[in-house]
Amino acid sequence: MYSLLRRALFKLPPETAHHLTLSGLNALYKLGLSGLVSPAIPDDKRTVMGLSFPNPVGLAAGLDKNGVCIDGLASLDFGFIEIGTITPLPQSGNPKPRLFRLPEASAIINRMGFNNEGVDVLIEHVKRANYRGILGINIGKNAATPIENAASDYLACLRRVYPHASYVTVNISSPNTKNLRQLQDEAALNDLLMQLKAEQEMLADKQGRYVPIALKIAPDMEDGQIAQIASLLMRHRIDGVIATNTTLSRADVEHLMHGHEAGGLSGLPLRDKSTALIGKLAAHLQGALPIIGAGGILSGADAAEKISAGASLVQLYSGLIYRGPRLVSECAEAIRGLQP
Repeated sequence: MYSLLRRALFKLPPETAHHLTLSGLNALYKLGLSGLVSPAIPDDKRTVMGLSFPNPVGLAAGLDKNGVCIDGLASLDFGFIEIGTITPLPQSGNPKPRLFRLPEASAIINRMGFNNEGVDVLIEHVKRANYRGILGINIGKNAATPIENAASDYLACLRRVYPHASYVTVNISSPNTKNLRQLQDEAALNDLLMQLKAEQEMLADKQGRYVPIALKIAPDMEDGQIAQIASLLMRHRIDGVIATNTTLSRADVEHLMHGHEAGGLSGLPLRDKSTALIGKLAAHLQGALPIIGAGGILSGADAAEKISAGASLVQLYSGLIYRGPRLVSECAEAIRGLQP
């Protein structure tokens, strides 16, 4: 069924197809017909970051930036959903076209640029949703905010989303906001994590509820930088790490139409790079904090590789575009009982 629908969607511009899909999922949810596109997934509970996940297969940030389709996506039986990336103020993102399919490689290139309606609008959508499962909210900085002032944007978002999130993801690894990945450098990251941890502790004390923080990192790092980031995550007692975001590499797609477009590459060409980084990161962390594996999961076997490399949970995004909702249950079945 999805293969037929995909053919129709792939005839549309990518962003048009994206919004149409979210609208369709919401419509199916409201009509009580979500079961037609995705089978129910038996529980496979995992406790990660102090949270109880009904199954270890989640939705990565980026698919629902503004939280407009939380209930529709939840009806696909994800173990958790992450929305965003959200910024303090609304912003339109980069000029269009900014999203490109590479079907020969089961890949996507995007340079969206954190286009979103701002944190206040996202919170209103979260309040209206019926979903009561694990909800991650992914936060970033506005493009107009100088990189030296980035912490102020992350702290502002953290304060606003804290009462509404099960966990908060700090996105410092998108390649589509100028200089953002500089925050992965040791001194900058040390300062940012120190401020975020202090704010988290203050909010937990004030609100009587501890909300974990996860850091989302890039796949394009040398071994020394991976070791540095692992050390900083442990030093500042960060609750989790998401590995990985999209890659700047074009090694497997440079010969394809759109293969040279600027932006982050996701999908199958990212799979091995992401899995290798998870393995290296796990070796440094030695179980001190959990890893959420993302990047290039297009089959149950791909999800199982992420768990075997050291991930406790996995997230899907581009794979859903190419495989459809049944990928969720396929991954859940493949990793049932597996531990990192």
